[in-house]
Amino acid sequence: MFSLLGTLIVGLIVGLIARAIKPGDDSLGWIMTILLGIAGAFLASYIGVAMGWYQQGDAAGWIASIVGAIVLLVIYQFVRSKTADR
Repeated sequence: MFSLLGTLIVGLIVGLIARAIKPGDDSLGWIMTILLGIAGAFLASYIGVAMGWYQQGDAAGWIASIVGAIVLLVIYQFVRSKTADR
């Protein structure tokens, strides 16, 4: 239970940090930024468990969560640019 809450809290902050680090014009609102950070934290936790860096139920670290959120932000921009081309 606490690992889930920890991932959510880290994700809230990570979304804001990832948007500040990644250059470019992102038209995401606050809610989507926070959801992006939460998803990045979950992605980092999942990959960390799969790679053996974390135990099951451990929350990912700050740097891994930020990297996960930036990866999701790049994927989001890629998908958005493909749909805008249509």
